[in-house]
Amino acid sequence: MRSTLPIGVFSGGSHDTASTVFGRMANATAAWSGKPIAFLMAFGVVLVWGITGPIFHYSDTWQLVINTGTTIVTFLMVFLIQNTQNRDTLALQIKLSELILALKGADDKVADIEDATDEELEEAHEKVKRKSAKKNVRNN
Repeated sequence: MRSTLPIGVFSGGSHDTASTVFGRMANATAAWSGKPIAFLMAFGVVLVWGITGPIFHYSDTWQLVINTGTTIVTFLMVFLIQNTQNRDTLALQIKLSELILALKGADDKVADIEDATDEELEEAHEKVKRKSAKKNVRNN
């Protein structure tokens, strides 16, 4: 018999490790940066920068300000996006694994296939393709 964990097991705990703090910050930043106000603020910064061009005579320093700012923001956002992508992918894998394990007749080995080697993944892919082809032949 298979056991399941209650959902609270995943969200409990009062200790804040660096990883948890980063995860919370990454999720909050990703959620905020996907809102229209974030785009409007970024657009406003670019607009102000563009308007100040004539004031600073389109100098190298004026150009360096926007280049440096956007480079720093982009560099930091890569890590935040990767963190949220990793979390979303892992959550999706957990959900799919739970569904596979709950289905009678499903191949339970597929539930943790994300840990397989490239060769094992290719082998499993071919196996699923063969199963699908057999099923399609029977249904036609």
